[in-house]
Amino acid sequence: MTALITIPRPARALARAPDEVSTPVRQRPGHTIVALSGALDGAAAPALREHLLGAVRRSGRLLILDLGEVASADAAGLAVLVGIRRRAAVLGITLRLVAPRSQVAALLRATALDRALPVYPDPDSLSEAPAR
Repeated sequence: MTALITIPRPARALARAPDEVSTPVRQRPGHTIVALSGALDGAAAPALREHLLGAVRRSGRLLILDLGEVASADAAGLAVLVGIRRRAAVLGITLRLVAPRSQVAALLRATALDRALPVYPDPDSLSEAPAR
């Protein structure tokens, strides 16, 4: 199943086009992959949370959040990821983050969330090596 949700953010200035976060979902036997893109920030957080909660409810035992197209994140975006990890754990679902860009990876390291939210360089490394 593939679903695409686009979450428009309000423009901060008249000349600036609104940013978007899109989250296609791909389900495979035993796991679900959600590819995130855009900015994971306070403006996108509420709609992103609802969409990811739906993905958790439909997920197999493994939920993979592909961060390869996420340009940036802030505290609100990280809070969504932590909340989703907690919800997934209650349901017996393992959450993994893959392919974060440098800003997001640095933020995860700086906040030590890379310890609570296992991060992998790419989807293939999920089965090859321990989380980093």
